[in-house]
Amino acid sequence: MMRPTVREIISTLLIALIIFLGVQVTVESRVVEGLSMEPSLHNDQRVLVIKASYWFGDPQRGDVIIFDHPEDPGRTIIKRVIALPGEEVEIKDGQVYITDINDDTFILDEPYINEEPNYTYGPRVVPEDEYFVLGDNRNHSTDSHSWGMLPGDNVIGEAWLLYWPLSEWHLISGWCYSQDQ
Repeated sequence: MMRPTVREIISTLLIALIIFLGVQVTVESRVVEGLSMEPSLHNDQRVLVIKASYWFGDPQRGDVIIFDHPEDPGRTIIKRVIALPGEEVEIKDGQVYITDINDDTFILDEPYINEEPNYTYGPRVVPEDEYFVLGDNRNHSTDSHSWGMLPGDNVIGEAWLLYWPLSEWHLISGWCYSQDQ
């Protein structure tokens, strides 16, 4: 039996290192903390985050994202993108109203929320390179309605897969749509 050469060993280690670093740069695991995303996600569940999701594009309405908290450096949280740059957002009478860049106004149909919000917000226009994000558990979430818009530079990636506990694993869907669609 032939022994591997030093060159083969180095090549194998180099390939393994490249794969390891590639995975570290593009994917990571996060723990859901708190109740703000219920009923979609629960405290202590584990999600797989695709950090490469927004390398070539921007977050879209409905995406569930992980980001650095704008008021608490070092803390990461998870919320859903509700309004995009240039859009106007208003929350009243338990509904989220969006006026898009074409001046079309619609009410979001949000089957994923725990209960309708019992607060009002806006109307406010989302500045360029910022997002309006909310937790699915609207009345028990600290989010854009309380601390303001999320800077785009704070976004780490998109929550893609709930993988723990194994009995509840599923792809995390990003859906927000108007009642007119």
